[in-house]
Amino acid sequence: MRVRGQDYRTIWADEAQRRVWIIDQTRLPHEFRTLALDRWQDVEAAIRTMQVRGAPLIGVAGAYGVALAAQADPGDAAIAHACRALATARPTAVNLRWAVARMERLLAPLPAPGRAEAAWREAAAIADEDVAINRAIGDHGKALIEAVWRRSRRPVQVLTHCNAGWLATVDWGTALAPVYAAHDAGIPLHVWVDETRPRNQGASLTAWELQQHGVAFTVIADNTGGHLMQHDRVDLAIVGCDRVTAHGDVCNKIGTYLKALAAHDNGVPFYVALPSPTVDWTIADGIREIPIEERGADEVTHITGRDADGALRSVLLTPEGAPAANYGFDVTPARLVTALVTERGIVPATARDIRAALGTDAGERHAPTVSGSDSR
Repeated sequence: MRVRGQDYRTIWADEAQRRVWIIDQTRLPHEFRTLALDRWQDVEAAIRTMQVRGAPLIGVAGAYGVALAAQADPGDAAIAHACRALATARPTAVNLRWAVARMERLLAPLPAPGRAEAAWREAAAIADEDVAINRAIGDHGKALIEAVWRRSRRPVQVLTHCNAGWLATVDWGTALAPVYAAHDAGIPLHVWVDETRPRNQGASLTAWELQQHGVAFTVIADNTGGHLMQHDRVDLAIVGCDRVTAHGDVCNKIGTYLKALAAHDNGVPFYVALPSPTVDWTIADGIREIPIEERGADEVTHITGRDADGALRSVLLTPEGAPAANYGFDVTPARLVTALVTERGIVPATARDIRAALGTDAGERHAPTVSGSDSR
């Protein structure tokens, strides 16, 4: 995608210097800054602090982290240690474990002297695959938007939650890939952007992305979506996800479940965009089995923004010392999902359809396990 006229990915490798570059998403939308990562520990920290975030992107970041680890020490123990740490840097998104496990499987049978080169090649391949997958998601999802436009002959009203655009992937995005594809094809549309408390990824990241691309949008408070649906101002909802079970339950940013309920009550199609590595074949019941990340209370009690002098400041929102709970994700049952938008087409959110469309490749045969880590 383009930022101020220049092409970017969210993550890329400097092969000459053997370092990894990322866009520091904690500075957006007020400051666009790139950051060099020289050690696998830097990658782990970037994932934990959400300088890189989004399920597909942290998977690719994890793969590059393994490459940095193999560059520093190609021994079995060192690589296994780095893989364990990287795979558990964030607990909910399955892509991270999937990518790290893929790297570990590749490196295990290789002689130590050749591991670093192989790791860099594989990490780059995973990054390129992510771009191709998301482009295909965009093409398939565009058809859903175009169908609404052909029926109504007015701008299509899309609601999205959190950030599932190119900032959450290597490029294109998941939920926003169909939006970009439709916009680039000349289909008129408008996006309702949930602010997505408490980290405000919608208000900061999604709004910034859409503005850079020239897509019409409006930022709304998280609780506004139901009202818009009641008044026929949403044609379809498209969200991303961090993990989908083999039976179609969807884990995504907190608040997604409530949007799905409102969509179901008002007859609004509710789509979930995902690359196939986001399917976790090891679990069936998302509500009971997916680990839900609990983050620090300060994300709820404080908010960061730019003041009148242009400085970034954090301010307290709650009474001093007020306790706060910060659950990062929730699970939407498959019954509330109209369909999954994947690189292989539009797939009903049922166990049979998911397995038929997505379960015949290496993704199912190799469930995401990492040496010494929880397979979930």
